Amino acid sequence: MTRRRDFLAANGGRRVAMPGFVLQVRPRDDGEPTIRVGFTVTKKIGNAVVRNRMKRRLRALARDLLPVKGIAGADHVLIGRQGGIERDYAALTAELSKALSRAASPDTAPHDKPREPRVHHGRGKGRGPRGGAHRSPESPKESIQEPGRP
Repeated sequence: MTRRRDFLAANGGRRVAMPGFVLQVRPRDDGEPTIRVGFTVTKKIGNAVVRNRMKRRLRALARDLLPVKGIAGADHVLIGRQGGIERDYAALTAELSKALSRAASPDTAPHDKPREPRVHHGRGKGRGPRGGAHRSPESPKESIQEPGRP
C-alpha cells in the first residue's frame, strides 16, 4: 500500500494493539483475494535510522506471517510503537500471530472496535497562527476611532 487514502481507509477498520505495534485490518470491497500491507512509523519513535530499522523489522514480520495467517482480501497496516525496536523478534512474531487471529475473529473486543479517523486541521504542531497572537472568534475587535468621526 502506498496511497494515503488506502491508509486512511484501513484506519477505519479493526485495530489490535500490541506492545510492539498496532495492527489495523480492513476488508476490501474489490473482490480480490490478495493481501495488501502497509507500514508506518511516526517521528515519535526516534530518528530516521531507528524508524527505518523498525520498518525493516515490521516488513520481515509481515513477510513471515501474512502469507500464512493474513486475512485474504484485506488491507493490513502495521504501525510501529515505541517499545517495538527493543523487543525480541520471536516476541514480535508471537504478537503478530495473536493480533492476526484476534483481527480474524468475528467477535470484537471493546478495544478492537473500528474508530473514526482523526481530522487533520492543517500543518504544524498546533501552536496557532504565526506571530503568537491568537484571537478567539468570540472576542470583539478593538478599533481606534479618530475624534469627531463616528
